[in-house]
This record gives sequence, structure tokens and C-alpha cells, in this order.
Amino acid sequence: MKKLADQITDKVCMAFEAAGYDPALGRCTPSNRPDLCQYQCNGAMAAAKVYHMAPFLIAQAVVEQLAGEEMFSKAEAVRPGFINLDVAPAYLAQWMEAVGADPRRGSDPDSQPKTIVLDYGGPNVAKPLHVGHLRSAIIGEAIKRIARFKGHTVIGDVHLGDWGLQIGQIITELKHRQPDLPYFDPAVTEGFPEEPPFTISDLEEIYPCASKKSKEDEAYKAEAQEATAQLQEGHPGYRALWRHIINVSVSDLKRNYEKLNVTFDLWKGESDCQPYIPPMVEKMKADGYAYLSDGALVVDVAEEDDAREVPPCLILKSDGAAQYETTDLATIIQREEDYHPDRIIYVVDKRQELHFVRVFRCAYKTGLVDKDKCSLEFVGFGTMNGKDGKPFKTREGGVLRLEYLLRDVSDAVYEKSKTNGSDLSEAELRQIADQVGLAAIKYGDLSNQPSKDYIFDLNRFIAFEGNTGPYIMYTMVRIKSILKRFQEASPQAELGRILPPEGQKETDLYLTLARFSDAIDDAYEQNAPNRLCRYIYDLSNCLNQFYAERNILKEPDPEKQASYVSLIRLVLKVLELAVDLLGFQAPERM
Repeated sequence: MKKLADQITDKVCMAFEAAGYDPALGRCTPSNRPDLCQYQCNGAMAAAKVYHMAPFLIAQAVVEQLAGEEMFSKAEAVRPGFINLDVAPAYLAQWMEAVGADPRRGSDPDSQPKTIVLDYGGPNVAKPLHVGHLRSAIIGEAIKRIARFKGHTVIGDVHLGDWGLQIGQIITELKHRQPDLPYFDPAVTEGFPEEPPFTISDLEEIYPCASKKSKEDEAYKAEAQEATAQLQEGHPGYRALWRHIINVSVSDLKRNYEKLNVTFDLWKGESDCQPYIPPMVEKMKADGYAYLSDGALVVDVAEEDDAREVPPCLILKSDGAAQYETTDLATIIQREEDYHPDRIIYVVDKRQELHFVRVFRCAYKTGLVDKDKCSLEFVGFGTMNGKDGKPFKTREGGVLRLEYLLRDVSDAVYEKSKTNGSDLSEAELRQIADQVGLAAIKYGDLSNQPSKDYIFDLNRFIAFEGNTGPYIMYTMVRIKSILKRFQEASPQAELGRILPPEGQKETDLYLTLARFSDAIDDAYEQNAPNRLCRYIYDLSNCLNQFYAERNILKEPDPEKQASYVSLIRLVLKVLELAVDLLGFQAPERM
């Protein structure tokens, strides 16, 4: 169904045309002065320059054409040439009825669906997820869900770091600890054990140990580099160990991502693009794009109007080794061949922006991607910081594991709920604490503009008032409670039609409901879930202000009561849809 703002625009465009002006001038938007009007049109100001007339006279002529239009309760020309509009209460009620009957709540899918590959994971295997992985997962998941709701095919890829030196370091440390394992026997080339010789806990101890040794011991580092080279050349025992590392790591990663309510369609990594690298390199050479510079193979990507220096894109190091640029470019080729995407979006730490500038320019310049057919997009996010303004750390100065953060927030919500004298059982409190805790983390992150750093303040995030996830949850649970009590008091009652609004608070609630589709479109077009967070906060505020004016359960007029119940039920449906797109959900009770 067409958005309310678009329906208003259609009417005003027709009025411009009837008055003898270009109908395109009739675009209407929500008013930036809601104390004066609900919607506004500034087209007469632009028309004055074209038609050489006073804008106020043009606005008056347009308003005359709107006289008697049932959509508006007010259409007036205001000097110097603005057109102020209020929607008729009866029309708002009709609109709400239509939104209530629409499972998409007035938000249509895009008419030209696209195929989108979304890269929003990036963890390294053999290492636990930590808070540094939080924003990529949360923002990426919301972008994916919103884009799918808009009708697009979205393929989410975790893009594992599974092919670098860290694998060689783990193999080397295992060889030092358990040299008798068959993976290290040159005579054994097949029939390796199906069960891995380590657990995820073992790997989480082995990798930092091996990494530390590699930094302190040159001989150990050389051995790890040699193991990495042999792995990549196809050493059968090392390949078998590598597969064990992948399988054990992915199982643990899936478990932790599941706690975040984050899923991926693809569990590919840097290793998957390796077959694409040699032909890519040869083509770049043959086409004259790649050349040797100090022994390394590079492609120039600087442009004349660059405000800062943009170094060449490094394709191969002087020793012939591939770099991140290489694997990212080869992965683009793989994605182009497998999925023919219209967009490839990378949700990555904003500190990697220059890396992706070089990669994108190189991909376009060398013809890996046709710029007219596929856009490469970087959604850079800021850091989650502690109260000291620096990237979040544990008290001991280490990087906090993600599962510990989730546990800490859930425990804090649990203790707060328990202190408030809840009559819920222990099991119910724990379950609710998990749901509200996740909402606190996700909303606390997503409500910020992705590119901005933010302070992780546990007390603020779990507060039940203000712009927080628990406040949104509380609003939804409040509605559920009212609906339940209404049903219990009047089991035979049916939901009534939504009546025209009475009073400013009720009108504000109707108008805010009508903005849902705009919030979805903004969030999708800008890759900015914070736009949707802002919307549900506004909607929650409007609902609570309306509720403060209306004692719904004690309303003596049955028709009005039924209308109120239908209205708040619609608010709940919109909120449920919105928070699902953001990746969390509300409990039944709190």
C-alpha cells in the first residue's frame, strides 16, 4: 500500500497541475514544525523562480484546488509561500484500518529486488568471539533483515579468517606438544582420524601460546611460516589438521552467534578464494594493471582528486605471498561468479576504510566488477568503548569474550528484576533476563549511528526508562498486559474499528504509526538501523503518552474502548515487526 506521505503528495501534485504548475512541485514531507502543521509542501518557493511569480500567490492557487478535499482538515498557504497541511481525523482512521489489515504494516517491498552479498562476520578460527566482533554481527544482521523485508535476496557470509599464519602457528605448537600424531608422519598421506586431537578450549589456549612464541623466537616463527606454506601447498596431514580446526571452531562460533540471534548463509573463509588468485594475478599482469614495485606486485589506485594519499593496492608481496587485498579481490570474483550480486556490502571496523577504498578501486579498475552492475559498499562502524573512552577491555586489560559480556548483562538485568520484587519464578526471571539483556545490548549498539564510537554503560543500557532496549521491551509488555486483561474482562468482545483520533496525543500516535514505512526505507537506503531504533523509541513514547491520557480498561464507551484496544494492538504489531528486524524480541511478562 502507498505511504501516507505519498498519498498526500499525489493529491498536492494534482492540485499544482490543476492550478497550472508543474505537478512535480507538489512533493510533501512531514512538517519540521509540528506545532504549525502535520505535513508541508515547499514547492511554491521553487515554482516562484520558474514562473516569476510571488510564491505566496502560487501557494494560494494550489490551496484553492485542495478546497473540499476530504483527505485534509487543513490546507493553508502561509507566507512567504509554504503550504501547511493537516490530515483529516477520519482519513487517519481509514489509514490505520488499512495498516492493521496489512501484514507488512504499510511498508511495501521494493519493486526491483536486488541480490545482495553481505559480509559481516570476520572472526578468525581457533579464537573465541570477543567484544570486537559485536558491532559487525549486530549491525550486519539488522541490515540483512531489513533488506530482506524490503524484498531483496540477501546472502550473509561470515568470511572466516582461516588461511593465514595463525593456522601454521597452531600446527607448529601441536607438533611440539604431540609429535607422534599421524598428521606429522611423512609416510601417512590419508586415513587420518575423524576425531580432532583437540577441543575448542585447547585451541583457545594453544593459539595465544603459539602466537607469543612466534613473536619471541625467530626459529619458532620460521617454523610456523614454513608450516603455513606447506599447508597452502597441500600437505595432507596439515590439511587434515586444518579441517579439524575449522570444524571445531565453526561449531563454537555458531553456538555463540546463536546467542546473539545472528545467522549466516555462508560459512566461507579466505581459503575458499585461493583457486581464484593465480588466474586473477595473471589477468592483472596481462592487462597491464599490475606491475612490480620493490619486488612486490601492485596496482595503482590513486585518483587525481584524492584529498589524502592512497597507496597502491598490494596484490603479492615480494616473496609471492598473498595479502588481505589479494584474498578480498579474489573473494569478489568468487561472489560475482556464484551469485551475480547487485550490491556487495562489507560491515567492517571503520579503521579499515582505506583498505577497502583500495580494494574497491582495484576491483573496478581491473574489471573484476562492472561498476554499473554491482556496487561495492563499505559500512564502517566505530568502536564500543569503556567509560575511559578507549576500546572496551576487561578490568585486567584483556579483550572481553562475547559470551561473558552477554552473561554479565543478563545477570545485571536479572538482579535488577529480582530487586524490583517480581513475582515471577526463578526460571522465568532467567529467561526474561536473557531476552531483555540481549535487547539491551543490541538496541544500545544499534541506536547509535554505525560510524560513531559509543560508550558501553551497563547501567544506562539496562535502564527501563529513556532511549534503551528495556524501555522498548517494557512498552511492548505493557501493551500485552492491557490486551490480556481486556480479553479476560470481556472474553466475548471483538476488536472494533479504529475511530478518528480525538486530542493531540492520540493524533500523534496515528501519525507516528504512519511513519513506519518511512523508517524502514531510511534504514535500508542508508544502511543505518539506528533510523529504525529512533522510530520505535518515538512510537513507544507516543504510546505511553496516549496511555497516560486514556484509561483504556475503564473506558465506559464500548465502541471507544474497542477502538483503543485495536489501536494499541496495532502499535504492538508494528513494534514486534520492527524489533524482529533489529534482531531481538520482547518477553510476555517483565
